[in-house]
Amino acid sequence: MEIKRIITEIKKEHSNIQSVYFVGCGASMAELYPAKYFLEGNSKRLRIGQYSSNEFVHATPIAVDETAIVITCSLGGATPETIAASKKAMELGAKVIAVTHVENSPLAQNAHYVVTHGFEKNYAAKLEKMTKVLGLAVEILNEYEGYKYYDDMQTAFDRIYNLIEKAVSFVLPSAKKFAEEYKDEPFIYVMSSGATQQVAYSFSICLMMEMQWINSGSFHDGEFFHGPFEIVEKDVPFILLMNEGRTRALDSRALEFLNRFEAKTTVIDGKDFGLSSELPATVAEYFNPMVLSAVLRVYAEQLAILRNHPLTKRRYMWKLKY
Repeated sequence: MEIKRIITEIKKEHSNIQSVYFVGCGASMAELYPAKYFLEGNSKRLRIGQYSSNEFVHATPIAVDETAIVITCSLGGATPETIAASKKAMELGAKVIAVTHVENSPLAQNAHYVVTHGFEKNYAAKLEKMTKVLGLAVEILNEYEGYKYYDDMQTAFDRIYNLIEKAVSFVLPSAKKFAEEYKDEPFIYVMSSGATQQVAYSFSICLMMEMQWINSGSFHDGEFFHGPFEIVEKDVPFILLMNEGRTRALDSRALEFLNRFEAKTTVIDGKDFGLSSELPATVAEYFNPMVLSAVLRVYAEQLAILRNHPLTKRRYMWKLKY
């Protein structure tokens, strides 16, 4: 109800919203993507954008004004670039919603509205950020244009956290197998499509490169056949995130090619976790990212154990000025 109240209040003051921008850095930026994907695919008149915070500050879209909503996101609420982006958006007259785990953080203090989320309690709590931002997108669409599957979305929001915990409850054996097979790989490629596209991106840049110091790259399944597939050969390591929904055909096409040339492929498939049986089929595709992110976290944890490299270990981050 907190999310619905925020958008209702904005509508009362600004009935002529024309743009919605999602702004963050790293994993937080990636976690904004399912909402961006949903809104871009379902709104007929809103301009939608997603920006890395520092680019938003230095190359601010001209449409950021009193007709814009800007949603900024930072786990701890202390990311300097995101705080600066939030301030910039407010100065330009946009309504700013901060999404953060820390209620009184600097980011929260530089926004008109604050949405807080969990993190530590369990795997589902770690996906509250992504889920609540999607909730904001749904409310924006419904408030300003109407959304015929609004009730189905609310049902899905009610069920998604239980589904996440259910999914991670039985993936430990496969996660351990993955860790054993991939622990010595010098690089790992990650790919997906649809709402899950930037789950692949964040796993690549954050879990692999930042937290494990493993070289990695990510790309959209639809782009796979327009360049990246040239590096496929026997035993090249890939992780393929398969969606249940409209873009599954892209995932399947990529998988067929990887198998054809005997790449070393780990498939994590939303269909295996009962997305469209547990959630309304009309909206299930938008929740692939939450379930697959949680499962990937288990995979990363097991990899970290076998490599004796904790996910908290850093070489540069928070240790020097940059």
